[in-house]
Amino acid sequence: MTPAGGERRLLLVVACALLDADGRVLLAQRPEGKSLAGLWEFPGGKVEPGEAPEEALIRELSEELGVVTKAACLAPLTFASHAYDDFHLLMPLFVCRRYDGIPQSREGQALKWVRARALRDYPMPPADAPLIAHLVELLGSESDSK
Repeated sequence: MTPAGGERRLLLVVACALLDADGRVLLAQRPEGKSLAGLWEFPGGKVEPGEAPEEALIRELSEELGVVTKAACLAPLTFASHAYDDFHLLMPLFVCRRYDGIPQSREGQALKWVRARALRDYPMPPADAPLIAHLVELLGSESDSK
């Protein structure tokens, strides 16, 4: 299913399951005026040319949330591969437990800390939703004990 007369472009973005001390995951709500506005997603963004996924995620977390982390603190968990109408999204999901700073909205997005098992209660973009099962598997038992 490609656009007439050409191939669907591949868009590489990175996402992060940023965890707090209680094992909750940070979600960000897409602000009005952006595509998929109102849906909840894992923080992250586009990988720029010449950037490694980890470098892009470190940059995005700093820009979007004001938190600082290092590549060694980013653990790859899984990835999403999703065909949207006009592009194909490839999105590695990293888990980050170690970072400096308190996440704050810097781009007008609402933020919410959520237990892994409650992630399905938040409407998400089609590419993000399948990632929930991996987080529940990773965090389910520790989320239940807190």
